[in-house]
Amino acid sequence: QVQLVESGGGLVQSGGSLRLSCVVSGSTFRTDDIAWYRQAPGKEREWVAAISWRGEITHYTDSVKGRVTISRDNAKNTAFLQMSSLQPEDTAIYCSNDWYSDYPGGPPGRYESFSWSQGTQVTVTS
Repeated sequence: QVQLVESGGGLVQSGGSLRLSCVVSGSTFRTDDIAWYRQAPGKEREWVAAISWRGEITHYTDSVKGRVTISRDNAKNTAFLQMSSLQPEDTAIYCSNDWYSDYPGGPPGRYESFSWSQGTQVTVTS
């Protein structure tokens, strides 16, 4: 059973920065593509960023481009999401999960049926 434990969330002011971490267990992490997702109250879950298992391919949703960097440390079974210039609209619960794309190398898709961890809460105040 795959387990993902996210951390690093918190309460920050607009313009602040956070680095989220996700430790993965129960999977072959070195061969798993991984992505970060988020869900705000009253909104559907959306993908934020994705990275291939070797790190050579990354994707970012338009709303976070230039403000977010996804990375991974395969030796530590950990994925990261560095976020800067945070805005209130970034407030959400952030979770990691698999990255499945509709075509090879494409952005995340077909994640509606995934099982989700508790995630980590990011709250950005004005």
